[in-house]
Amino acid sequence: MRLVVGLGNPGARYAKTRHNVGFMVLNALCPRFELKPALGASVCKLADVLYVKPQTFMNLSGTAVQAVAHYYKIPTADILVIYDDKDIAFGKVRFRQDGSSGGHNGMKSIIAQLGTEQIARIKVGVAPTEPTTAIFDTADYVLSKFTAAELTALPEIIDTTKTRLATWLK
Repeated sequence: MRLVVGLGNPGARYAKTRHNVGFMVLNALCPRFELKPALGASVCKLADVLYVKPQTFMNLSGTAVQAVAHYYKIPTADILVIYDDKDIAFGKVRFRQDGSSGGHNGMKSIIAQLGTEQIARIKVGVAPTEPTTAIFDTADYVLSKFTAAELTALPEIIDTTKTRLATWLK
């Protein structure tokens, strides 16, 4: 079995924010998620893939990922995480087989809980579309809602992400 984790924050308040792009991709893949309170996650199983949305809030995502991986006996080599990256141009999608958290608190938590950086990931760029020299608060930015133009572009970005995921699953 493979484990695909989409990162985000639970609740309607965060539904259309940049930080929830991982949840958005999984929502496009799975018709229905079942809440598993003991694991701290919502889960959808399709064929031999378990799709998971941690319900622990971003900074504690590792707690849910570790609980799910342990419960279903999934090794880290069979885990992929999908999340936002504020340092990648909006709409760009990058795959990495492993690496540091790059400052992303959700990945920091997962790496700490699983005890390894050897975790595959798909990073979805959410950097500002307009060039800016202004310094912005990262938390405020990633927790802000997508603009109307960005929302229009999201379906294509989600499709690209799904294609990258399908490649990894093969």
